[in-house]
Amino acid sequence: MRGTSSEAVEQRTIQILGQLLGQVSDQVGVRLWNGLLWPDDRTRRATLVLQHSGALARMFSAGTEVGLAEAYLRNDFDIEGDIAAAFEISDVLLGQLRNWKQKLKMAALLLRAPKGSATSSARRLLKRRGRKHSLERDREAVTFHYDLSNEFYHLWLDRRMVYSCAYFHSPGDNLDDAQEQKLDHVCRKLRLRPGQRLLDIGCGWGAFVIHAAKHFGVHAVGITLSQRQADWAQARVREAGLDATVKILVCDYRNVAAQPEHYDAIVSIGMAEHVGREQLPNYFAIVRGLLKPGGVFMNQAIGEGIVPRPGSHANDSFIERYVFPEGDIPPLSILLRAGESSGFEIRDVENLREHYGLTLEHWLRRLEAQHSAALAFVPEETYRVWRLYLAGSGHGFRRGHIAVYQALLTKLDDRGGAQLPLTRTDWYQDR
Repeated sequence: MRGTSSEAVEQRTIQILGQLLGQVSDQVGVRLWNGLLWPDDRTRRATLVLQHSGALARMFSAGTEVGLAEAYLRNDFDIEGDIAAAFEISDVLLGQLRNWKQKLKMAALLLRAPKGSATSSARRLLKRRGRKHSLERDREAVTFHYDLSNEFYHLWLDRRMVYSCAYFHSPGDNLDDAQEQKLDHVCRKLRLRPGQRLLDIGCGWGAFVIHAAKHFGVHAVGITLSQRQADWAQARVREAGLDATVKILVCDYRNVAAQPEHYDAIVSIGMAEHVGREQLPNYFAIVRGLLKPGGVFMNQAIGEGIVPRPGSHANDSFIERYVFPEGDIPPLSILLRAGESSGFEIRDVENLREHYGLTLEHWLRRLEAQHSAALAFVPEETYRVWRLYLAGSGHGFRRGHIAVYQALLTKLDDRGGAQLPLTRTDWYQDR
């Protein structure tokens, strides 16, 4: 088709939509900039809204996940309705974009469509300085994500501000109950007892150390690299009247080693993803050095699933660029091998993939319900980053692209003892 009339652009757009979305058009519809509905006006769970005539060129010309995501952040297109449903077609789209014949055919059409300006991000990306996983660079990467705004996170997390996978006894559990159940589940795995010393590496806003001190009578230390998280957590410790038994410190795990064999139990929930697979042996060795003989360590971390995701590039993904820079989610085998090589004995591994999928459904619904309120703390583009991140992560857990593993490890005493019961029965008693 030649010419640049609005009708010609409309027809080219419809032709491209047929090539890209024809096989999934029963799931997601499209509304063009002039109000035209494709493929028809039947109501669907989600609708892609092309905001201008050059939207498809901006969405697909890069042929990458990042390019597609950035077009959403710029509002070249919007997603109305159930964004999770839109992600159900993402694997199909990304798979097609990897087909070079198809990509070249698309490019011939897209080159004739109007172009827009390059990405201009309101969310400043991390400036990577120094050696990867140095103390300073890790601190900058962590604060890039967690220092965004306490008030923003408070809008859509549970009342305790737990920013990790919840634990559902049934799919109908509400988020507050499921997060309390997770905190209790981890305390039971660690077999916490009154008077024990507990270290929480990456304590976030303090929910776990407060729960463990209040309900299991431990003396707890929580460490985080985020000053904003620490301030929030310290205030909550004071409100709970736990100043004598809970301490919150701004500290890197590599700087805790001044007190060897000091803790009865150590927990790390959602922090190991920031360590980097090359650093995992050192990470486990440091943790083991902090444990008393017979002590236990529970490490919860996201890892690769067994289902590869089409079009993904670990070194240049949307999440790595806009959400968790320097993050790494290796397969479970690498994590466990690092733990064993550091002298830990592995006692239990539990995959909570479905639980994280449910958690993300709650977070996404709560965030979308607070859209207007969120804009008091972050710009629209940042809201879109998190909407996309939560929806995409939920899709990844549901499809098996990613998983989350709780690994229980122990440091044997000098007689080979693990100081653990013979069964897991105590984890589930009195529930």
